[in-house]
Amino acid sequence: MATKRLSRRDFLKLSALGLGSLAFNPFPPPYDDYQAGLMLVGRVTVDQQAAIYKEPRFHSGITRWTRQDELLNIYYQLTPVEGPPYNPIWYRVFGGYIHSGYLQVAKFRYNSPLSSIPESGQLAEVTVPYSQAYSYSKTYGWEPDYRLYYETTHWITDIVEGPDGKPWYQLTSELTDFLVYYVSALHLRSIPNEEMTPLSPDLPFDAKRIEVSLQRQYLTAFEYDQPVLGMRISTGLGELEVPTGRKTPKGRFNITSKSPSKHMGGVQASGAPDEYILPGVPWTSFFIFESGVAFHGTFWHSNFGLPMSHGCINLSNKDAKWLFRWVTPAYDLPIQDRSNWDVRGHGTRIDIF
Repeated sequence: MATKRLSRRDFLKLSALGLGSLAFNPFPPPYDDYQAGLMLVGRVTVDQQAAIYKEPRFHSGITRWTRQDELLNIYYQLTPVEGPPYNPIWYRVFGGYIHSGYLQVAKFRYNSPLSSIPESGQLAEVTVPYSQAYSYSKTYGWEPDYRLYYETTHWITDIVEGPDGKPWYQLTSELTDFLVYYVSALHLRSIPNEEMTPLSPDLPFDAKRIEVSLQRQYLTAFEYDQPVLGMRISTGLGELEVPTGRKTPKGRFNITSKSPSKHMGGVQASGAPDEYILPGVPWTSFFIFESGVAFHGTFWHSNFGLPMSHGCINLSNKDAKWLFRWVTPAYDLPIQDRSNWDVRGHGTRIDIF
């Protein structure tokens, strides 16, 4: 398999620049400088109604309102009896308590730059709370583009010198080869093939099935009618089913295609109401491809147990990755070329009720 390689001189130069900046934190500091015991931060995922409360319960009094993408040190986790029952987890942060549904829990994990990239591309995930991507043109130079969030997945297609003189990755969207942007190599971890290999691949086709309860907001995976994993989910909002509305449709379906990285929503902001732009949605398994309904990872909320989506079934990134590996059709590894970035076929049965 052909690869894109840097010269040894260029690689040593870029590696030295990259490793030399590991101690540099390019992000705005959290609200306070207290050393969090868990070494975790919570990124505020919503732009409104994310409050820090005096006690770990709603209506206990608000100490302040947060802002979107603010980083909060998490001191510890707790599950008060007040709940709410669908998602009872709260976090102790500076100034009080915040419900987990409003945060994406993340870490700062920096990475050494790769020395080469396969011609077919290298899948990678973001390992910091967020990373600012840039676009480049000869006319305008480097300009801020998408903000890429923790555990989103992206295809690396080249290594370049970034606007700071350090090694950056060129990322290419699966939508089109013309949608290209760049991000610091420190912020992405390459995902090895062994993390994507199929789970229970030797089972007969009809041995696997999925049940989704819209009322319980819960998914159960079965092998030979024995449950092997259950998970809280968030399905579609509204009264009308997609494509007319945003409610997840009931019925029997099958997985039709899988993509480990998917750009959802618009490509550029237009200002339209309810618009969303989501590059790098991880571990996507479509079951109604025509209207874009799928299981996938979620980085814009953690409020599983309540309907939250435009019709898709939101999962935690961990659960979405497990499901991606478990359902059929099996993902083809190793990746031979960009046509293999997704896989299509008649896959695992799904019953939604």
